[in-house]
Amino acid sequence: ALADRYRIERELGSGGMATVYLAEDLKHHRRVAVKVLRPELAAVLGGERFLKEIEVTASLQHPSILALYDSGEADSFLYYVMPYIEGESLREKLNREKQLSIEETIAITKSVAAALQYAHERAVIHRDIKPENILLHSGQALVADFGIALAVTHAGGTRLTETGLSLGTPEYMSPEQAAGDRELDARSDVYSLGCVVYEMLVGDAPHTGSTVQAIVAKVLSEQPTPIERSRPTVPVNVRAAVWRALAKTPADRFPSPTQFVEALTNPAFRLPTGMDVVVSSSSAHWKQRLALPLAAVAVLLGALALWGWLREAPAGAVSRFRLELASTVPLEAASGTSIAVSPDGSRFVYVGDGPRLYVRSMDQLTETLIPGTDGAYNPIFSPDGEWVAFGTDGAIKKVALAGGPPVTIFETPGLVGGGSWGADDRLLFPSPTGPGLVTIPASGGTPRIVVAPDAESGESYLTPDLLPGEGWVVFAISGPVVDSARLAVASLETGEVKILPLAGASPRYVRGGHLIFVRGDGSMHAAPFDLRRVAVTGSAMPVVENVRLKGGMVAEYAVSPSGTLVYMPATGGVRNLVLVDRTGLSRPLTDVARAFYGPRFSPDGRRVAVTVFEGGTRDVWLYDIQSGTSTRHTFEADNLYPVWAPDGQRIAFSSSRSGSFDLFVSTAEASGSAERLYAAAEHQYTGSWSPDGRWMFFTESSVGTGRDIWVLPVGENAAPRPVLNAPHEERSPMISPDGRWLAYASNESGRLEVYVRAFPGPGGKWQVSFEGGEEPLWAGSGRELFYRSGNRIMSAAVETDPVFVVRSRSVVFEQPYVPNAFHTNYDLHPNGRDFVMVESVDSRTEVVVVLNWIHELRELGSR
Repeated sequence: ALADRYRIERELGSGGMATVYLAEDLKHHRRVAVKVLRPELAAVLGGERFLKEIEVTASLQHPSILALYDSGEADSFLYYVMPYIEGESLREKLNREKQLSIEETIAITKSVAAALQYAHERAVIHRDIKPENILLHSGQALVADFGIALAVTHAGGTRLTETGLSLGTPEYMSPEQAAGDRELDARSDVYSLGCVVYEMLVGDAPHTGSTVQAIVAKVLSEQPTPIERSRPTVPVNVRAAVWRALAKTPADRFPSPTQFVEALTNPAFRLPTGMDVVVSSSSAHWKQRLALPLAAVAVLLGALALWGWLREAPAGAVSRFRLELASTVPLEAASGTSIAVSPDGSRFVYVGDGPRLYVRSMDQLTETLIPGTDGAYNPIFSPDGEWVAFGTDGAIKKVALAGGPPVTIFETPGLVGGGSWGADDRLLFPSPTGPGLVTIPASGGTPRIVVAPDAESGESYLTPDLLPGEGWVVFAISGPVVDSARLAVASLETGEVKILPLAGASPRYVRGGHLIFVRGDGSMHAAPFDLRRVAVTGSAMPVVENVRLKGGMVAEYAVSPSGTLVYMPATGGVRNLVLVDRTGLSRPLTDVARAFYGPRFSPDGRRVAVTVFEGGTRDVWLYDIQSGTSTRHTFEADNLYPVWAPDGQRIAFSSSRSGSFDLFVSTAEASGSAERLYAAAEHQYTGSWSPDGRWMFFTESSVGTGRDIWVLPVGENAAPRPVLNAPHEERSPMISPDGRWLAYASNESGRLEVYVRAFPGPGGKWQVSFEGGEEPLWAGSGRELFYRSGNRIMSAAVETDPVFVVRSRSVVFEQPYVPNAFHTNYDLHPNGRDFVMVESVDSRTEVVVVLNWIHELRELGSR
């Protein structure tokens, strides 16, 4: 149809509205890009109206605007012609580089903002700012498709919905555009530009999802993840400027692109007072506008209707649905659950990124951060549902969901192994300093032991749940594996313990007469239970499959007295081991995804020892890189954190086979048998083995001081001695290749940073990281010290002779590989080039919610 004017060379690409071709302009002998609208769109628009509307775009002449050469209709095809740019789009650049430097980000933003400002002054709004429409040529950013979306909107009118098209790109739509507003102003383009700037800095758009509807829902009701979480090096003023540009309400944004750029380049710019509150509360404004005619919102409206139906579900109607959460933190080393549900079943709290606590109401589309809960785990609701208690590394705290700072209940190494909050306003939980159960007033005080096993038994009481009436408590008695853990009840008045004919983890009583618990395969079972006799009265039956289990015999579920069940499916936490070179290029190391953590290369680099969490227990496995085969190395109780001896003949690890976690060593070529290196009442976790084989560095959980670093003389029949036992946390001890310098992570500054000390001393202390750091790791040369800072693996170039000096710090690569709060979760191959990292197979975390589940249990019990 265009053969007399343009010679088509090839197709360049296609999108939602048009297909783009590279062509030669036969009259002017120049290469051009011809965009042809989709036939179904052209049929709805009509040629005359579209061509009239596009005249506005043709009048725009600016250095940063890609000009419109021509437009027309040919054999019912609507087309327009632009210059062909030798270069690439911002999308192609981001696909290749993921993130851009701050300087380049601001330079590109200046060009785009100048183009937008010019157009806005002429009453033209772009409506589709996105990386695909920003072209890069000779250091200049050019904005393409200027006004095309507006022309299509005006020409198509309400008939546009017939095509099934949603104008604009969901990830970059302003909330008002996503809600269907047709009269947009400059502030809509400011929002879209803010999304692009966010992506240039972070590597992802502010809101992403698997469907258009999911993205639109987030645009309307959720806040983006703050930039500093994934890239703390971004200046404060830049973060503040982007956050204001992304405000949900147009009145809270910059009025113009020029003012946005001024804030980006002004080091003194900060958010107006209360801006964060305005931003976070503005989502209600858009929820009221969802009835506007936008096809993409239809599904969201259906979802809201579903929420209303669920909220008013008739008594006895059992309802199930899945909710996707913000990314959660794997806390394998913490002996507490990550989820709690309010007594009335209306909301739940979970441990999310940070780790911090988030609360989500059942009738809301998103969750809310609970301020002041940094480092939190094991949340417990108060009986009235207004407070949440939680553990941290150094204290038990509580926080009011209505607002206010957390209140410290008791200074302790942490709230471990589950817990329960009674109607008498007392907390019941496993003792942080012994194997029994203790109680403490929620207002504060001193813990009091209420029941404990014999000291010689080696048993621990875990995950207690108060029975109605609160005179008895049900709990699990630790065993080598989940299915050998016995369930029991105890009288809080007399201390009498009754062993129940049940085995599993995390028992809970459900009103109506059932005890529920989880077996090692992730199946939840229910057994009829008589409260008056405090006894099981029948056989247990499976009621739910695939509940997630983690270390410490803890199942990830919660159930309210009202009958609401919330649980995390066991599919979460599945990971791959990958090899990553220094450029960030990765390739899979293993063929099968499993719950891997703590990988360590053998000294010859041929094998990887790694912890695998499977079937409710953790074990050490050996993976042969050349043959691709894996062999289970340990078989008894929980075993984790393998460390190779320098000669490659032995492997040390931590094991709970004697009750608490102690240090063991085994021959690398023999599975099963192991020799205990040292035993103590406190848990001990392996760290690193000195290059001469003489010293084993490990961490020990201590009362009052949290985790401390100790060193054990190996093979000398001598007791270990403390290296660091200050009143704060010390983790991940890693000795240098020459055996003279100990790297570790400590929160002595208020957050985790990496430090180095001379060993065995005396000597000074040097701080290596300054923007947050953990999981240190030495290169074999001893001239580099790696550590994790957020999603970045950092390299510190160091000198160690005659004294320790940090010469420089640089980013090796940046990807969201799985961290570990207490142990270095990656390793460097002896070749000095390849890292073994733990990669999450699915970063999404879902919970399953079952409303009125109590009625389903009753029906099962009556069969």
